[in-house]
Amino acid sequence: MAFRSGFLCILGRPNAGKSTLLNALVGERIAIVSPKPQTTRNRIQGILNVPKRKGRPGAQAILVDTPGVHTPDSALGRKMMHEVHAGLEGSDLVLMMVDAARRPDPTDEFVLEMVKRSGTKAFLLLNKMDTVDKQTLLPLIADYTTRGDFAEVIPISALKKEGLDALLDAVVAALPEGPRYFEEDQITDQPARFMAAEIIREQILMSAQQEVPHATAVVIDQFEETPRITRIMATIHCEREGQKAILVGKGGAMLKKIGTAARLRMETMLGARVFLELFVKVSPGWRDSQRFVEEIDWRRQLEAMMAATPVEPLRAEKPAAAKVKKA
Repeated sequence: MAFRSGFLCILGRPNAGKSTLLNALVGERIAIVSPKPQTTRNRIQGILNVPKRKGRPGAQAILVDTPGVHTPDSALGRKMMHEVHAGLEGSDLVLMMVDAARRPDPTDEFVLEMVKRSGTKAFLLLNKMDTVDKQTLLPLIADYTTRGDFAEVIPISALKKEGLDALLDAVVAALPEGPRYFEEDQITDQPARFMAAEIIREQILMSAQQEVPHATAVVIDQFEETPRITRIMATIHCEREGQKAILVGKGGAMLKKIGTAARLRMETMLGARVFLELFVKVSPGWRDSQRFVEEIDWRRQLEAMMAATPVEPLRAEKPAAAKVKKA
């Protein structure tokens, strides 16, 4: 059987479980997750190498995690929806994710229309199946299959990794014959320094409340690796002085909490000691600034860096955790 490969766009409303699915399939935490909506701001590629076995060819599936579909009300929101459309372009298969525990609403209908307009073969993934019974699941399946043309309908639980074997078999069968696009040990297109920024933002999402996490952006100012330690300096941008006060906390307690948790995650990712220094800066109205939003786009930053010094992608080291040799 010939080797298969292709790009899979994971599409859905906020909090449908897209990033959780990406992490579960790849086997590494390459996309941040939190209970808060619109955690994902950029499209992220996770590279899944599927071994050959009896009745199934070997394959490489490039999973494209996208921000949750929503109606944008800022430059950041418009950039996020641009990332969604970019993820759809050129995809070989769309995985439309639905939260089976929630009733469909206009956002789900809009996602369904996007899938139809793409003209790409699509699977319907009913996520969080572990939280609903069959009496709820069956009418939901009937509703979606009446309104959409899906090649497969697969109930899953991304969090509990249930139904993923069936999904994987169906994905490989649907992929076209093709080459291996990435090296076998590469697990994402994100260099470590940009994953470091996302790890910091994840800890802000987990630690701060209300609007504060959504009003923050993280920029890595310095990423220096030595044989003994990796030194990382980052700035957390927020929009108001009150948000800065919350992020810093009394006596710097909140910033220390965020930094400690982020540093431990980075050390696991890099397989090395990390010295992390965080700063907080007020950048009023940054979410409405097209220029600022474009400047913090990690792909644009990467292009500038690559012009000066090649950056090695994140790879999987066996059996240890994923880490990077250069950044």
